[in-house]
Amino acid sequence: MAATAAALACPALFIGAPASGQGKTTLTAGLARLHRRMGRRVRVFKTGPDFLDPMILERASGASVLSLDLWMVGEAGCRALLAQAAAQADLILIEGVMGLFDGTPSSADLAAKFGVPVAAIINANSMAQTFGALAFGLARYRADLPFHGVLANRVGSPRHAQMLQEGLPAEIRWLGHVASDAAFALPDRHLGLHQASEIADLDARIERAADALAHTALAQLPPAVAFHASDAETLAPLPRLLDGMHIAIARDAAFSFIYPANLALLETLGAHLSFFSPLADEPAPAHADALYLPGGYPELHAAALARNARSANSLRAHVIASKPLVAECGGMLYLLDALTGVDGTRTPMLGLLPGEAVMQKRFAALGMQRLDGAHGTLTGHTFHYSRVSTPLASTLRARHAQTGAEGEPLYRHGAIVASYMHAYWPSNPAFTAALFHGTAL
Repeated sequence: MAATAAALACPALFIGAPASGQGKTTLTAGLARLHRRMGRRVRVFKTGPDFLDPMILERASGASVLSLDLWMVGEAGCRALLAQAAAQADLILIEGVMGLFDGTPSSADLAAKFGVPVAAIINANSMAQTFGALAFGLARYRADLPFHGVLANRVGSPRHAQMLQEGLPAEIRWLGHVASDAAFALPDRHLGLHQASEIADLDARIERAADALAHTALAQLPPAVAFHASDAETLAPLPRLLDGMHIAIARDAAFSFIYPANLALLETLGAHLSFFSPLADEPAPAHADALYLPGGYPELHAAALARNARSANSLRAHVIASKPLVAECGGMLYLLDALTGVDGTRTPMLGLLPGEAVMQKRFAALGMQRLDGAHGTLTGHTFHYSRVSTPLASTLRARHAQTGAEGEPLYRHGAIVASYMHAYWPSNPAFTAALFHGTAL
């Protein structure tokens, strides 16, 4: 039977900006909390590969925050996720990534593809009438982009706000302004914002951001957007390729870079999931069939990880038993012989993967990548500040999404599969199942 198209309408808004650092995450979080206060069910999405912003946005909205990306997730995947959200929510918010037109595909590509109106956030600090020129450029750069309006962030005074509004072309909607306020600014470090669990007063900051937005036009419910998904995309069942398998996952402040969609896929494929904390010296379950060590910040917790013998011994026992272990980025660093920080301190790690890692002051790799193997293509991304030296030869080598240039190696060492690449598992369920079964890739 041919798939039929279903349309679901839901108010939706895309939060974009001319660059990173304009305040998109803070204000998206504040807007989500504001509408949640009004009793609305809010679903927030994050554009592109990101683990940190979604943690903040999940706290603000009270619902899991999934990734949207026309390349990594795919157009059909994005369409299905938006349609599912439209069926459940009263409002959909999508936070962009970097500048509105940056990257291929860009935030603008995503907004235009699904007809989601764009609200541009502009940091107006040290700016006056040029604000209008910048807003005009964002609104008119692409004719196919539905532009909702512009909000001035980090405004110094009421007079400053008046100058900004007066300099705005009449045809561009003024959505209001938010004053500079350290009380709701979000702290950051080398990979981005601090994790939600590390910001003690996060809810108070989000509430203050919501208060700041309450009297702006941005707080008004945006227009409804029709999201279409075919029956095939929303209803087709996946084979239970991991049926009955118990997968234990490291999850704490050191290992937290986990796509919610990845966990949902494992469960859809039939796996039972449990979680343990190496940072709390919790042992991996002895009866687990496979382990997953995600990325995160092992470099910030290296000394504690090195001390935690119970967790370390359980991981060693798992590998000695030849049971699969999948490690990404920071999870891979934990498996190595040692990790050296930017201050030169060398800390022994698990010694399950030959080699060492050294942290850098600048990022060592960044971008979308794909792995091509026996089961097809698995998409993902890489973003790290460390370099690994190892005698291991790669089993597969990732490729950059746009150029096809060589990317991250994937290593297989006994039952361990490890790479810097953060994979988006729903892009290839069969490839994902092979990782956890320890079969040919």
